[in-house]
Amino acid sequence: MKGILSYGSYIPQWRLARSEIPKMVGTGGGSGTRSVASFDEDTTTLGYEAARLALHAAPSGISPSALWFTTVTPAYTDKANATAIHAALRLSPDVIAADLSGSVRSSIGALCLALQAVAPSIVVTADLRSGLPGSSDESEGGDAGAALLVGDGPVIAELVAVGSSTAEFTERWRTPGEVNSHVWEDRFGETRYVPFGEEAWNAALKDAGLSADDINHVIVTGSHRRSIKALAKRLGVQGRLVDDLGATVGWTGAASPALLLGTCLDQTTPGQTIAVVSLADGADVLIFRTTPALATFAASRPANRQAAAGKPLPYGRYLTWRGLLTVQPPNRPEPSRVSSSAAARSADWKFSLTGHSDVLGTITTFTIDRMAYSPNPPVVFAVVDFDDGRRQSIELTDVDPDEIAIGQRVEMTFRRLFTAGGIHNYFWKARLAP
Repeated sequence: MKGILSYGSYIPQWRLARSEIPKMVGTGGGSGTRSVASFDEDTTTLGYEAARLALHAAPSGISPSALWFTTVTPAYTDKANATAIHAALRLSPDVIAADLSGSVRSSIGALCLALQAVAPSIVVTADLRSGLPGSSDESEGGDAGAALLVGDGPVIAELVAVGSSTAEFTERWRTPGEVNSHVWEDRFGETRYVPFGEEAWNAALKDAGLSADDINHVIVTGSHRRSIKALAKRLGVQGRLVDDLGATVGWTGAASPALLLGTCLDQTTPGQTIAVVSLADGADVLIFRTTPALATFAASRPANRQAAAGKPLPYGRYLTWRGLLTVQPPNRPEPSRVSSSAAARSADWKFSLTGHSDVLGTITTFTIDRMAYSPNPPVVFAVVDFDDGRRQSIELTDVDPDEIAIGQRVEMTFRRLFTAGGIHNYFWKARLAP
């Protein structure tokens, strides 16, 4: 039986209220919030956090033989990003790690390839969604990571059928080097996506030997919201739609199919059928059936709980973190480029924090440095006593300096310290434990 063995979801804690956008730029916005990655997060770190949770929840004795990473906004091009996730997860060197990236559809492609593989694979997806200030892409997008461990064995959801419809048309595009996407006239997308979605839906149902009424939960995701609504109406599944997290998180691009599948699995029971419909450069439909193993599966930090949590982020700070607003930096020299040779020699310690990356700790003392260089001052450092008996001085992230207190519990998180000379300096920080 082939299917989903475990899954993990990661939604950054920061939330931008859409109502704050027009107050500054005079247009855009809307109701609800969208998730925003912190200044020290990128798609590599988002993907790692999701993959770590997926592997924590994996059945005993099962580990991936391959790691496939997909995103539309990679931290590197020409160089693989999956290898940093591989290193941080402490996977064996014989586990291949590679990027399958460049388009939103790449995430479904990676999942289909993994489901056809002989040995277990982990599919890691992540995205940072941006747009020009005041645009719908800016307000409707969201940042997140999601991972699926797939293969044979005690699956919690078995693959039942797949249906696809592929076509070449230019509805959304972005050339290499551009930050923001372009979109064609809204009605055009509907004329293309709805027929392709219906074709893929019918193909999947035929392959499964099911009728539309046999599907208990339907996930419809894609960048073209008008097409999503029209397709759901055409298929007659409005009453069975899974919440797309649009009101709290937003559309998370390449991460969306796996993220929404995880939210559905968080809430459903064994013996249910789930259809994942993804609209991107055509349409893909994957049908899963949950198994008795789901009843005893314990997800690490369910996505719905993460979606409901979060801290408010001022719009001005969002623009600064995205590089859309330049503010006065600290009057200190910027950091020098990381040495590739030195980083390679210390990879076990630098990327996987060998010894206690998964160990909780307690803040013994801390300091707030308002003069050190940081794109998000002030810098908070703490001395942390880990539960395994070790002590370390480490930077805190995702914290309000006024909220820090001795005795608080923290966990480790993989972040980007800075970028210099085009090289990202990944290392570990601590954040308050949930």
